[in-house]
Amino acid sequence: MTTSPSPTLSSSAAQPTVWIGRWLLVVAALHTLATWFYFQEPLKDIVRQGIFDSLGQDPLKGVAAWFFLFGLLMVPLGLAVTTLERQAAHKPLKQVAGWILLLCALGVVLMPVSGFWLAVPPALVLLLRRT
Repeated sequence: MTTSPSPTLSSSAAQPTVWIGRWLLVVAALHTLATWFYFQEPLKDIVRQGIFDSLGQDPLKGVAAWFFLFGLLMVPLGLAVTTLERQAAHKPLKQVAGWILLLCALGVVLMPVSGFWLAVPPALVLLLRRT
């Protein structure tokens, strides 16, 4: 009869909880869904015009498109961070966290009342995490 080794306290304590990538995925989903809430009319116009080359010079349609695309861009970021967290890849995680904080700082300076604040806590946790 073989028994599996029991996990030791030190091995489970060394592995931080994987949550930051998931946090970013939730923010991505909320951001993408919020596009419909905030930009319903411009999105309808884009669809009415056949989507392809439908933004033209309309700044509101451009903002709607970028808002939607930024939410989609956060999906692979969240997936990558989740993978790096599982692998305990500390140096790459700290580099990603630094870039996220830089993006958030610029976003907050340009738009203080925005969702950029939602990415600050996980980025800070990644930067300050010792393991």
